[in-house]
Amino acid sequence: MNHGRKVVDFMRWDTLAFIISGLLLIISVAIMGVRGFNWGLDFTGGTVIEINLENPTDLDVMRESLVKAGFAEPQVQNFGSSRDVMVRMSPNEGNAGQELGSKVLAVINDTTQQHATVKRIEFVGPTVGSDLATAGGMALLSALIAILIYIGFRFEWRLALGTVLALAHDVVITMGLLSLFHVEIDLTIVASLMSVIGYSLNDKIVVSDRIRENFRKIRRGSSYDITNVSLTQTLSRTIITSATTLAMVMILFVFGGELLKGFSLTMLIGITIGTISSIYVSSALALKLGMKREHMIQQKVEKEGADQPSILP
Repeated sequence: MNHGRKVVDFMRWDTLAFIISGLLLIISVAIMGVRGFNWGLDFTGGTVIEINLENPTDLDVMRESLVKAGFAEPQVQNFGSSRDVMVRMSPNEGNAGQELGSKVLAVINDTTQQHATVKRIEFVGPTVGSDLATAGGMALLSALIAILIYIGFRFEWRLALGTVLALAHDVVITMGLLSLFHVEIDLTIVASLMSVIGYSLNDKIVVSDRIRENFRKIRRGSSYDITNVSLTQTLSRTIITSATTLAMVMILFVFGGELLKGFSLTMLIGITIGTISSIYVSSALALKLGMKREHMIQQKVEKEGADQPSILP
């Protein structure tokens, strides 16, 4: 078949891709089981204290002084500017609100020899954190179920199943890497996972649409050949879209500060894995499931050559 460009034989590597994806899934699940997740205060509960300093100070020194003062695992980081500091404290019975803020402020003032001021104190109870964790999990699950229903109506079931399994594959591996890197899981991470699902879904729908379209347009050629043609035709679009998105997310990762580190890292991982899975999980899986021309064309009686233009006057 000659389609105006050299066709890349993507499906040549489908077996190797399945093996690698399977290993990554097993490793990701194992990592999540062994290391667990670094749950943020949004889920565990605790106190967030925002402090404004007179002069920039070494955060490690402040962290050590808080530990010596008896505060367990305080998280100290800059936000906005080098003089704005955010202190996150794990739940501590009997220490919450203004009392805790005053104690932390006293330790920091003593350590830095400054007159820092408290800008904001926010307390999240463990019950609220647990509810947020449940809501976050249900949001991800609901999104996948809604996508399954939508894709099931839009595409033949082999393409639909390949797409949904590829999305689950993207989420599991991304969460495995978040566990490996010990990234703090908060509500922004849940938002970034939802964004990854949306981005990855869009890419897979574009590829699936092209596969279905080519099954109807190209009268000769096996399912293997048509899948390769479709992936080759969408390759430039996929590369340009992914590269542009990754460039923007990389800017957020480098210049966005600590508060956007987790969000942008999740997006970087998810977009990279999602782009690859559009080819080697979604499309390849549909092919392995026995996708054929008759599955893509509506079962109705057509006259031979009905799709050809008439040459009669």
